[in-house]
Amino acid sequence: MSLHPALQPYADAWSHSIEAISELVQPLPEADWNRRTPCPGWSVRDVVSHVIGLDSEMYGDPRPIHTLPRDLFHVTNDHQRYMEMQVDVRRHHTAPEMTSELELMIIRRNRQLRNESRDPGTKVRGPLGTELTLEESMRRHAFDVWAHEQDLRTALGRPGNLDSPGALVARDVLLDELPRVVADLAQAPRSSAVVVDVHGPVEFLRTVRVDIQGRGTLETAPALGPAVTLTLDWETYVRLACGRVAVDSVTDRIKTEGDQDLAAAILRHFAVTP
Repeated sequence: MSLHPALQPYADAWSHSIEAISELVQPLPEADWNRRTPCPGWSVRDVVSHVIGLDSEMYGDPRPIHTLPRDLFHVTNDHQRYMEMQVDVRRHHTAPEMTSELELMIIRRNRQLRNESRDPGTKVRGPLGTELTLEESMRRHAFDVWAHEQDLRTALGRPGNLDSPGALVARDVLLDELPRVVADLAQAPRSSAVVVDVHGPVEFLRTVRVDIQGRGTLETAPALGPAVTLTLDWETYVRLACGRVAVDSVTDRIKTEGDQDLAAAILRHFAVTP
């Protein structure tokens, strides 16, 4: 048996992004590994460490036994502490150590994926002991690795792959969160609609309809007379939704029509990654 067809798009997206990351960091001089990225508190080295750590755990390696220092001010909750462990344990690794470990992990994970015969619905362990399906785990992982590829590209001034297979996975993952942002967090009025119109390398128009019970659903049909219409480019959408940029710094890239208070509330709650 081989990889289930439902899982193949996520394996392809992961492979494309991880190879892009490898190409980005292989030639970097030691100093560039310390460059700050849009990921709060993390350098280029930290982001690559995180990616290695994610794949290490998906491969089945045990988590490192390590005590975090107390002066990591960007670490404020259990999820961040969990993710920081794989990062901090590599903070003093040299560039050759980092690239070697990354290359070895790519080889191991590619071999694992070639031999993956489990059903997409198989339950697997996720972060902090959570349980999720293999399909959701691979989907989330493809999104994470693509988002971190973008972090590295921003830090290194090497834009690209905004329309790659990983970008399309990211679009779907982030859109799944949009009804919660609009209906639950921004508290859009019942029986209202909010339209999000995104242009650029990835284009889409989606409507979040809020029913009489206050529940939000995502639709592809445009709404007539929406309460709010947000128009923005794909890169800005991603950076906002991933918490990589403050709304105030990109207001010139967002057009809002309709209820300005509701629009502001939606943008205030737009970041959906932990």
